[in-house]
Amino acid sequence: MLKPILLVEDNPNDLELTLVALEKSKLANDVIVIRDGGEALQYLNATDEYKNRPAGNPAVILLDLKLPKVDGLEVLRHVRESPVLKSIPVVMLTSSKEEQDLVRSYELGVNAYVVKPVDFQEFIKAISDLGIFWAVLNEPPPGSVRTHRRA
Repeated sequence: MLKPILLVEDNPNDLELTLVALEKSKLANDVIVIRDGGEALQYLNATDEYKNRPAGNPAVILLDLKLPKVDGLEVLRHVRESPVLKSIPVVMLTSSKEEQDLVRSYELGVNAYVVKPVDFQEFIKAISDLGIFWAVLNEPPPGSVRTHRRA
């Protein structure tokens, strides 16, 4: 039984690269793709179109900082303020090297802050390493979703 990875990314190129990198790392985890912060909150709270999703939390959230509707910092704030969600590991996966973004992310309780490498091979390696650590090596908090891999 595997725990899904929640990937919240609006940039089509970064989304594709991230999915390729996760696939190359040979992870069998499902990846749930969400393209904006508002939808991420709906998924996490199991509301609206996600009200019938399987119970429990993902093993990790890979969260872009600059998102439409609700930005990554607001999603992170909501996760950390929620008794049901606060133990989910959150990795900020962003292009931003701005110190204020880094500081604010850690103030809000992010587990890791990763700047997306520009070089293709470095990007693939970074995402692969992240996926393996959070989906395989890290022991998730109680309440994380455990699902079977879809065929």
